Amino acid sequence: MVALFVIIMILVLIPFWAIFIATFQDGNMIVRYGLNLGIDLSQASLENWVMLFTDSGQYFTWFFNSVFVTVVQVVLTLLISAFVAYGFAMYDFRFKNTLFVAVLLIMSVPFEMMMLPLYIQINDMGLQDTYTAVILPFLAAAVTIMFFRQYLRGIPKDIVEAGRIDGVSEYGIFFRLVLPLMKPAFAAMAILNGMSSWNNFLWPLLALRSADKYTLPIGLNTLLTPYGNNYDLLLVGSVFSLLPIFVLFIAFQRFFIEGMTAGAVKG
Repeated sequence: MVALFVIIMILVLIPFWAIFIATFQDGNMIVRYGLNLGIDLSQASLENWVMLFTDSGQYFTWFFNSVFVTVVQVVLTLLISAFVAYGFAMYDFRFKNTLFVAVLLIMSVPFEMMMLPLYIQINDMGLQDTYTAVILPFLAAAVTIMFFRQYLRGIPKDIVEAGRIDGVSEYGIFFRLVLPLMKPAFAAMAILNGMSSWNNFLWPLLALRSADKYTLPIGLNTLLTPYGNNYDLLLVGSVFSLLPIFVLFIAFQRFFIEGMTAGAVKG
């Protein structure tokens, strides 16, 4: 079994290694010979990396646009989804199960089916070419709500009742008693939602029009044109764009496995 996972890991890392090696090669060489796993040290140079930090045009504008959108979207998505999930898990109200089934049904609807209605709605609201248009449709994420609800069902309701007996407000119970217990679940969903937001291409492409507002996936795509392809910046920029995802995972890895396991078995 260990050998199987080692083989899978190698197969997954091979494309990353090929792209990383390509960042030290001239773009014309890549066009001529394609990506490969070997490197000729006599032809290797750091010119592409120097160009990234000195003459990359709008690359870092796109990069920090993506950082801003990802941070805001992840924070708001986790908070709003946690509120919704807390209601489903800790309160009894009319049509509770019916509404939760509706949340589950939303998970089965492909985003491509919702793009046109969302696009029309964003235009009608006057939000075209704004980050609000990029972030707003995904704040109540069905997958995150479902995950949080399953996790919260494993937390005894006696905690909530004890808080009420002590005179703690409903918001106080959530933020002071329940939220600290949800750290593993928050860590798991922060990673998954962060990756989704960081790599999101299709919806920002529809919602944004100004080049200075582009997120990184859109900006990198503009480097490929019918008149010429800037592979030098494209490859080194793609490798550098992996850094925030690595930082996000390292920051939350301590809770990630615990959160994914607990969310899968509780309830």
